[in-house]
Amino acid sequence: MPQVEPSELGDAPVRPPFDPEFVRAMEAMRNALGELSDETLPQRRRPRAGTLPGQEAYDYSVGGAVTILERSVPGPSDGPPLQLTIFTPAARTAALPAVYYMHGGGFVTGTRLGGVSVLLPYVAEDKMVLISVEYRLAPEHPDPAPIDDCYAGLVWSADNADDLGIDPRKLMIFGGSAGGCLAAGLALMARDRGHPTLSHQILWAPMLDDRFETPASRMLDGEGTASRDEMLYSWTAMLGARRGSEGVSCYIAPARARDLSGLPRTYIDIGSVDSCRDDILMYAMRLSQAGVNVDLHLWGGAPHGYQLFQPKAAVSMASMAAFDDFIRRALA
Repeated sequence: MPQVEPSELGDAPVRPPFDPEFVRAMEAMRNALGELSDETLPQRRRPRAGTLPGQEAYDYSVGGAVTILERSVPGPSDGPPLQLTIFTPAARTAALPAVYYMHGGGFVTGTRLGGVSVLLPYVAEDKMVLISVEYRLAPEHPDPAPIDDCYAGLVWSADNADDLGIDPRKLMIFGGSAGGCLAAGLALMARDRGHPTLSHQILWAPMLDDRFETPASRMLDGEGTASRDEMLYSWTAMLGARRGSEGVSCYIAPARARDLSGLPRTYIDIGSVDSCRDDILMYAMRLSQAGVNVDLHLWGGAPHGYQLFQPKAAVSMASMAAFDDFIRRALA
């Protein structure tokens, strides 16, 4: 993978303080995983029992309330078949809204099961169907392979709505971090290609811009989660020498989109001590100015991925309460 020196980004700007409830957990994560690099990538990709070291294996069936179906479906025209995991209520009685999900992991790690535990309670309650896609990872499969995979899986899901028991009028997309980038790019791609129609996009700390032009993108120098060096590694893995150049598509770097009109209602969640903060705040403003309804939540002291690695923190619980209110209204 092309090597890019972090020093090209300049000195780190001032950052807000971390909420004290996250500091110890962040230090433990950095000690356990190390900084994302060519050397630590194999360890980051190693299968684990749970989402993070030390967590127990998760019951994806939620005690039998959720039925799990594995499907291999056609991928993009120049790619291999896709693996989708489809979670449906065991006691489903009617066609339901669907959430199409893309996992995080900086474009270079993660699987389709990562983070789905946030959504499975709504499946267990017979509120929705959840479809999670296994997209190809960089640097082995750089742009456009991941976004092409995600779009192929989304189209298949929409075209097979009857067989899946989903209501095509309520097709939502959801992703966090790199998955949020792919979700935002997917919304642009579906709009531009005219299929399928999306009702909502839910973006948790989405990576939106490869150019590192904002203070937040440079403020975490070897600290926190998703530091500037790790973000630089992720974007370079995805784009190689094209990172930061003019030849990057808005489908993989959504902040580059000139026209944000016609996109679905958008929910965005971001912490104030997150490298993605400024890109997201500007994107939310531009969405609103383009006539899109946006629910934007900025949480003081919260780092990247805070809800997943420290779910019992007060800020995390407040964030999840806001998310729960939004998604229940969206599913109603």
